[in-house]
Amino acid sequence: MIETYAEALKFIHGRDKFKKKPTLTRMREFMALLGDPQEQLNMIHVAGTNGKGSTVAFLRDLFMAEGQTVGTFTSPFITRFNERISTDGEPISDADLLADVQRLEPVVAQLDQKLGAEGPTEFEIDTALMFCHFASHPVDVVVVEVGLGGLYDSTNIITPAVSVITTIGMDHMKILGDTIPEIATQKAGIIKPGVPVVCGRLTPDALAVMDATADSQHTQVCALDRDFRVKNQPHDEWGERFAYSWGDRRWQHLQIDLLGEYQIDNAATALTAFITYHLETKQAVNITEIRRGLQHTVWPGRFERLNAEPLIAIDGAHNEPAMVEMAHLLRQHFKDHDIYIILAVLADKQYEQMVKTLMGVHNVHLIATQFQGPGKRAAATPVELESAVKQYKRVSMAPDWPTALKTVLADVSADDLVLLTGSLYFISEVRQYFKGTDE
Repeated sequence: MIETYAEALKFIHGRDKFKKKPTLTRMREFMALLGDPQEQLNMIHVAGTNGKGSTVAFLRDLFMAEGQTVGTFTSPFITRFNERISTDGEPISDADLLADVQRLEPVVAQLDQKLGAEGPTEFEIDTALMFCHFASHPVDVVVVEVGLGGLYDSTNIITPAVSVITTIGMDHMKILGDTIPEIATQKAGIIKPGVPVVCGRLTPDALAVMDATADSQHTQVCALDRDFRVKNQPHDEWGERFAYSWGDRRWQHLQIDLLGEYQIDNAATALTAFITYHLETKQAVNITEIRRGLQHTVWPGRFERLNAEPLIAIDGAHNEPAMVEMAHLLRQHFKDHDIYIILAVLADKQYEQMVKTLMGVHNVHLIATQFQGPGKRAAATPVELESAVKQYKRVSMAPDWPTALKTVLADVSADDLVLLTGSLYFISEVRQYFKGTDE
């Protein structure tokens, strides 16, 4: 019997991460035994290689700005597990999480008895917890982030009001496929009959997969750069400013506090999904509320400032497409500064290519290091990292990130940038160090 919050977390994290054969059959049976709580919810479903979390955050704040209550389901967490299931940005309480786990535990035991080694996975339990929580603590809308891929993701038993696909890039290739069309096909798996689809900035071959899938499901895709457009309007303050156009909606000087042109794409994608939701539910939108929602959005770990002088920031960029965006951001905003990057990555990522991309920025000094790594997923070792960085002059190694940070801070001046990046799990560790945590 699970009696404490700590025992509830141990129960969740003690489950298998993956099963050999992907299937939604087990998840559907799981939900049926719980009374199909997902059927009670109004949802928006968000998939994509990068940008999912920020897009969810923009959607949350757009709805909140007009007075709606918003549930969100995101992964991974930055500081505490509870963040994954939040209402209006406030994580689920320890007591509610414990109560929901206590409700699920006998059902999981029942499925384990029936299915043996093929019982529910950790993420299926996370997803079930979210459905149960929002069914018993109702909100106006739930924004659900896909965990991995789309087609066989445990969230993909829902029929949302809108489906969103942010970006398609090379990541998780061992699971999703080796080409952009193969990966796009997995992401397109969230497209449902008659449900409108909003896509961010996709390559032509990825967009072709979305259009073909949508056509087969008797719906349509609304895509960035084809159906709705943005124009960067640079300014001297922190954050980004842009113009947005879709049909007769033409809005100037929309402001966001997140840094990076890709955040403009995420904001515009979220805004289009937000408008689409309102069209589907026959509700009006208000540009004053939209401006307030976009400007209010923050998302921990996305070029998040931890210190002002010197500027110390963390960013969860964890794959090659994200590093390409990061390099562009650094050239755009920090070309006149020395940039010190402390990089730690998971061993299953394209870290050699990530290093090469960052070293293409002329004013970057890179310190490669390692961190603990989440559970069974190992961080790249010093030997692996050294083989990736040894050809570059502006690169050094450190045994761990606190040592790297101490070394860097001894050299930097007040107007330099210190950036810690390479993995969401890594920056979670860093963020806890800077901000503290009660867990």
